[in-house]
Amino acid sequence: MKFTIGFEKEDLKVLHQYWDEIIACQQWSEGKFTKMFEEKWASYNGADSVAFSSWGGAALAALEYYGVKGKTVLCPSNTFMATPLSVVKAGGRVEFVDCAKDDLCMDLSDLKEKIREYKPVAVWLVHIGGHIAFRVNEIAKLCKENGVRLLEDCAHAHGASWGDKKAGVWGDAGVYSFYATKTVSTGEGGMLVTNDKGLAEFSRKYRNYGKFEYKVEGLNYRMNEFTAAIGCVQTARIDDIVVWKNEYARKYLDPRFPNRLKFPEGMISGYYKYIVFDPIEKSTGKVYDQPCHKIMGKNYSLPNTDWVASNHWCVPIYYKGEEI
Repeated sequence: MKFTIGFEKEDLKVLHQYWDEIIACQQWSEGKFTKMFEEKWASYNGADSVAFSSWGGAALAALEYYGVKGKTVLCPSNTFMATPLSVVKAGGRVEFVDCAKDDLCMDLSDLKEKIREYKPVAVWLVHIGGHIAFRVNEIAKLCKENGVRLLEDCAHAHGASWGDKKAGVWGDAGVYSFYATKTVSTGEGGMLVTNDKGLAEFSRKYRNYGKFEYKVEGLNYRMNEFTAAIGCVQTARIDDIVVWKNEYARKYLDPRFPNRLKFPEGMISGYYKYIVFDPIEKSTGKVYDQPCHKIMGKNYSLPNTDWVASNHWCVPIYYKGEEI
């Protein structure tokens, strides 16, 4: 199966109209389409949304707003290095939490122990592979009881839902990536979602050098108008993409891969990855095969993370790609 970006040819006409409008008005940044993208994403996701040029910029805004500098942030080791590196760049200290074998996301029991041990100011919860962490409700409750900020890494979670809630609304903030391989892509870009009005206001200043009072020490993490226009088109398409992927999984993949990752009742995955626990010939590889705690030289034991790194594989599942 060839890699396929989830973009419909019939949307090109609308996109080119948007781009022509941007060129004609000569406002290529901080304009109509960035605001439109944010409004569309907020309506879809159920939280205030602030567009950034990258996941990293949005993550830094949240971490700096919640004051992690000089303090500990807990992070799963089964994630991309962007997650712990965001903490490092914000001046925080990273300690790692084991994952669970059934969902590849943060393990609740180990999180409880690590909160007692490290007294963190915040926790990064990563939604791995396109679904929502199975224990998100318990993790959100645990963090609230301990006065710990909960940040959701939603880089894989476009279109994921559990009941009537989308990824990013259980904690204080969620951060999406729109990198080229994502279920919804703009090539590059990110979106911070939050119900914290203070964070949303801070983030809009942070992405733009702190203009105009300069009380917020931000840099340039603005999304340009051309990218935002793609986001407007893609947000309108997200339900189609998710429905197609779920139908494809049920019809073609589930019967062939019984030893797969299975979701709780009422959870819908955006299927960034289709994860199985048996070796397969036509695999797209692992979600992650190098645990972050090992990359960063942490010498403690995270047995589930080590097991997951060696015992899962990803079946190709690209929007309207070739059938395997």
